[in-house]
Amino acid sequence: MSEISTKPYMLRAIYEWCTDSGYTPYLAVKVDAGTTVPMEYVKKGEIVLNISFGATNGLKMENDCIRFHARFGGVSREIYVPVENVMAIYANENGQGMAFEPQLGSFDPSAGPTDSPTSGSAASAPVSAPAPMLASVPTSQPEARPAADGDAPTGDDEPPKKGGRPTLTRIK
Repeated sequence: MSEISTKPYMLRAIYEWCTDSGYTPYLAVKVDAGTTVPMEYVKKGEIVLNISFGATNGLKMENDCIRFHARFGGVSREIYVPVENVMAIYANENGQGMAFEPQLGSFDPSAGPTDSPTSGSAASAPVSAPAPMLASVPTSQPEARPAADGDAPTGDDEPPKKGGRPTLTRIK
């Protein structure tokens, strides 16, 4: 008998902690053929979804998938995310949460988003592409170069400016 994954239980626990604490739970998802999300909001094969009570309708966090309806640009869309594709769940306000390695490659195209779960399907053929690993984003530091005589400071010693995509803080 195969082990039952703890991932869906951890997702539900962090979601509950976020809502009990008054935080907004966000879900970071790796998008593939088994994920139903608005593709116009996908950046670099990933999407971040607000899964708070006010932002979703009919949220169901099951052992194999997370499904709900949400409005994007005023239009209600059905969202379907296999649990294997979840990279992180965290509180938007403080970044606290939990990160996971997405287990891509176990998608069964015949199982797709349906109302009837297809548990125990051993006939799914894994995709041969390796699963990407979740890692921290390295900060770029300016290259150190020896100062020549007569060189004036150019201001290149400043650290890179913050901005762009937020990062997830891991709490151990």
